[in-house]
Amino acid sequence: MLIHYTWHVIVDLIQIKKSDSCRETHFYLLTFPSVSLSQVEVYSVTVDCTVTSRFAHTVMTSKAFNKANSSQEILFEVELPKTAFITNFSMEIEGQVYVGEVKEKEKAKKQYEKAVSSGQTAGLVKASGRKMEKFSVSVNIAAESNVTFVLTYEELLQRKLGRYELLTRVKPKTLVQDFQIVTNIYEPQGISYVDAHATFLSNELLPLVEKTAHISFSPTMEQQRKCPGCDGTLIDGDFIVSYDVKREKNLGDIQIVNGYFVHFFAPELPKLPKNVVFVIDISGSMSGRKIVQTREAMLAILQQVHEDDHFAIILFDSVIETWKDSLTKATKENITEAMDYIRRINSRGMTNVNDAVLKAVNMLVKDRQMERLPERSADMIILLTDGMPNEGESNIGKIQENVRTAIGGNMSLYCLGFGNDVDYSFLDVMSRQNKGLARRIFEASDAVVQLQGFYDEVASPLLLEVDMHYPDNAVDSLTTSHFSQLFNGTEIVVAVRLPSFQALMIDFYSFSYSVDLLVTKDRSLTVTLRDSVKFVILLHKVWKKHPYHRDYLGFYTLDSHLLSPGVHGLLGQFYHGINYEVADLHPGKVPEKPDATMYVKGQELNVTRGWQRDFRGDVKNGENVPCWFIHNNGTGLIDGHVTDYIVSGLFKSV
Repeated sequence: MLIHYTWHVIVDLIQIKKSDSCRETHFYLLTFPSVSLSQVEVYSVTVDCTVTSRFAHTVMTSKAFNKANSSQEILFEVELPKTAFITNFSMEIEGQVYVGEVKEKEKAKKQYEKAVSSGQTAGLVKASGRKMEKFSVSVNIAAESNVTFVLTYEELLQRKLGRYELLTRVKPKTLVQDFQIVTNIYEPQGISYVDAHATFLSNELLPLVEKTAHISFSPTMEQQRKCPGCDGTLIDGDFIVSYDVKREKNLGDIQIVNGYFVHFFAPELPKLPKNVVFVIDISGSMSGRKIVQTREAMLAILQQVHEDDHFAIILFDSVIETWKDSLTKATKENITEAMDYIRRINSRGMTNVNDAVLKAVNMLVKDRQMERLPERSADMIILLTDGMPNEGESNIGKIQENVRTAIGGNMSLYCLGFGNDVDYSFLDVMSRQNKGLARRIFEASDAVVQLQGFYDEVASPLLLEVDMHYPDNAVDSLTTSHFSQLFNGTEIVVAVRLPSFQALMIDFYSFSYSVDLLVTKDRSLTVTLRDSVKFVILLHKVWKKHPYHRDYLGFYTLDSHLLSPGVHGLLGQFYHGINYEVADLHPGKVPEKPDATMYVKGQELNVTRGWQRDFRGDVKNGENVPCWFIHNNGTGLIDGHVTDYIVSGLFKSV
């Protein structure tokens, strides 16, 4: 039986040790047997996944029985994705439990080679399929004995195209008495939608899938049958769970648990216009089906280019050919003309990647210098090629150096490697060096869908050059905190290990705006907009006998002169001063806090003298300064009513 998961292993080896023997058996990963022997019965398969705050914890358990009167060698296989890590693996044979030990990659490779040379059972991961690597290993099971395999692995789910996705590839090849897939999703924000489907679900199996925060699929043996009375199974394909969380219009979801600070950032912002140059390989190796699929994909992609975007097309073999000498605004007329141009392309000569990419870079640089492109826009190059450079500069390292130097960190390069003959590592490194990523496009009937899917992921940039900065004295360790771009439908996640719940600075720097937040234990914030205007937000807790049992937020400006005169709202009304007079000073309820009458905005207000903290000199502690408190929630002083300025949370916008 085969079960495949779209999670990718970070470890390379799991070592199984027997406590009463010096013999060692080496594994990368071991799951369910590919049952080629009728004497071996897989009678139970369960996949139990718990997702908490985008973090998936999966336990896969398989039980098999060797019915023969002699030992049987069974082949186990699994496909491993690239973003998961194994936390536990064990197997139980005749009451003896063998626990796996994770080894580092280099050590794993050496031990694997040693195990093979000594005749021991060993397994090795090899590339297989589009997103995964296949592991296979054979294991002996004694006569008339059971074996139970338990694999535990975890993954931080990545948001793409507005959703998180769990994919389970199931290929049991036989009927299973106890077959079950269960997923439970727990998200503090709440779940906005959830869906579950499978490529093998028929009309009869579809009602078996429960689609809530608890997803389950548990067909009986009869429901698994491909046809009445036969042993073939319908369970053969992908079981997919997708969901998204509820999102507020704020700075993101912040969670602090057990000394860890995790920030999920997926703002709803207008997309940035993009300037994209499509660089398409039309060398002889692209002939036939590849060039046909490329034309079809480009025709579909061009129809998706937004009217605010600019685009260009460069074709290359041994000769570099441009559709136009500069980028063109994506008007309906220009899109139609470009589609006619794409319909006429055919494959021909050699492959000159170096000059083609440099031509695209120079085109973007020139158009920037000539101010033909929007100032606030994202520059990107999308390269599609299927082979090795064999014309012009052919040294891979030199090409990467030339491209990196030319781009200079000012644009993103995305590389699509078409087919099996392309040097994918060359494209992958070149993309990463230039704030992009690479993707392998497989030669299959869905190649067009693959190309369109990739474009959809990068078609809507929201922010560029986003950095999260944390003070050294408040952080023990953290994950990646710099992001070249944020696309619509994706999410930035930063996890920080905190030494204590002390002051924490989070800076959001982007192409379009900058916001600094200083968070302290008493929940105060220092906010900076566009590296200029600063103000402090304090949470004021009311005293126990206050008639209104609500806490209040205080906003204190630090650089009011940098705001526009047109700024209004609760803060804007006080940035440029208020004309008022105070008279009739008389004792109040508290001797040190006298009352008075304030004349402001044509009204007479009862006010009380008091003190408040001024944070302009000391942003952490502040200093006491005298002020006038307005009674009745500021009625008569602020415009509108107090309820116009109440929000349900600190990071809520409305």
